[in-house]
Amino acid sequence: MALQVYGAVPRTSMVQNYALQGIITKQPSMVCVAGEAMKRKERGMSMSFRVKASLDATAAAAEAVAEVGQVTEVTYETFWPIVKAAGDKTVVLDMYTQWCGPCKIMAPKFQKLSEKYDDVIFLKLDCNHENRPLAKELGIKVVPTFKILKDNKIVKEVTGAKMDDLVVAIENARSI
Repeated sequence: MALQVYGAVPRTSMVQNYALQGIITKQPSMVCVAGEAMKRKERGMSMSFRVKASLDATAAAAEAVAEVGQVTEVTYETFWPIVKAAGDKTVVLDMYTQWCGPCKIMAPKFQKLSEKYDDVIFLKLDCNHENRPLAKELGIKVVPTFKILKDNKIVKEVTGAKMDDLVVAIENARSI
């Protein structure tokens, strides 16, 4: 499992404060790989970092479970294992962001749909930085976007906060 940090250590970080106090003399600027030592030459000085992950990605994917009657939050690691485990059941994925107003309006309605359809698996994916590769793989362009999958394939997409269109798409996918 790789641990990715998407930027340098902020200037106001604890590391810099220690550097200012003289406790450490060199500020690390990057951490990349979990579970392995990483060395980076910086101005002729070798720096080592060791980062341990508390959760193995393989174990997370193996433990990924979606329950009928509720909305399950998924990540890049857990999405495809859940879809594959669903078999021939219909899977509905809500792709949203925390800052999206229409996404916030649709969330309780999406939850109610999950309670209504006991033969459909409802998932949600926060299209944040960590999940960007999956969002890109699924071809998201706007939020909210709802992807409806059947037999590991996307069969329908509904973009925007269009509840009626989403219900029709779910009904059609269930009848396939």
